[in-house]
Amino acid sequence: MSILLIEDELKTLAYLSKGLSESGFQVAAAHDGVQGRRLLRSNQYDLVVLDVMLPGHDGWSLLAGLRAAGNDTPVLFLTARDSVQDRVKGLELGADDYLIKPFAFSELLARIRSILRRSTTRPLELLRIADLEIDVARAQATRAGRRLDLTSKQFSLLCLLARHVGEVLSRKYLAEQVWDIRFETDSNIIDVAIRRLRNKVDDPFPIKIIHTLRGVGYLLELR
Repeated sequence: MSILLIEDELKTLAYLSKGLSESGFQVAAAHDGVQGRRLLRSNQYDLVVLDVMLPGHDGWSLLAGLRAAGNDTPVLFLTARDSVQDRVKGLELGADDYLIKPFAFSELLARIRSILRRSTTRPLELLRIADLEIDVARAQATRAGRRLDLTSKQFSLLCLLARHVGEVLSRKYLAEQVWDIRFETDSNIIDVAIRRLRNKVDDPFPIKIIHTLRGVGYLLELR
């Protein structure tokens, strides 16, 4: 399980990083809101532990941006802002929990594990590769936190490629699975569909994940 810590108090950040790493988590850390936003846009995490008062971008705006982009990564606020109004605001923005500083590490760890248990039992199928996340149940896809405007066929095609990461899928197989039609092998309809999908999934981003194996088919893979 991977956790992103966004905390501007460097001693607290070091303490949390050490404790969570020793508890078996993969930990990434950001010491301000700008770095935190950059990491949120370029990576996927199982949980975000977020302070409210941060340089650059505060915790409220980071969470609001995350949810506006369709990203439902669990978020736990860890902050000295202890008023009922602040706690209500955090939860209404979409936080999964809110813990007040000073705190006991054992309680933080228990809350993190509780959130992760809940998130792993959600009846949603999430497919992830690099900064691409596909929420199958909601028929939504995001890349680097940005919602992708896909047609229903494009979404189905992307899901199929994502369920077979690293596997080369032939044009015939894609046609049968997505369109339920046996296209002639010399038809270029799959090539056109892939090209249009790339326009939305790959072209706006520096890292390309849809690849062609000439004469064989297509695959989704991080290279």
